[in-house]
Amino acid sequence: MASAGVNVLRYSALFAGVSYGFYHQSNINALNHKAQVDRDFAHQASLITQAKAEFKKKNMPQESVTKGGEVISDPNDPKFDLEGYLTALMGEKAK
Repeated sequence: MASAGVNVLRYSALFAGVSYGFYHQSNINALNHKAQVDRDFAHQASLITQAKAEFKKKNMPQESVTKGGEVISDPNDPKFDLEGYLTALMGEKAK
């Protein structure tokens, strides 16, 4: 049959192949885990950025000037600003 040297070589090659397989699979798993952690971090960062933008939009002071550049003079309007209205009135009076 096969000599002892051939059997040692055969089992050594088998052990080396199995060891390399475990090593290679662990590297693949580590890369996949790192990629998943990076994706999760990027997703959380985008959620934080979106939440900051929503918070800023929600808590931003209301503008007392309309898009046309006119000062809101209706005191029942929720965007009415008395100081801005008086400043604009004094500016018109100075002209």
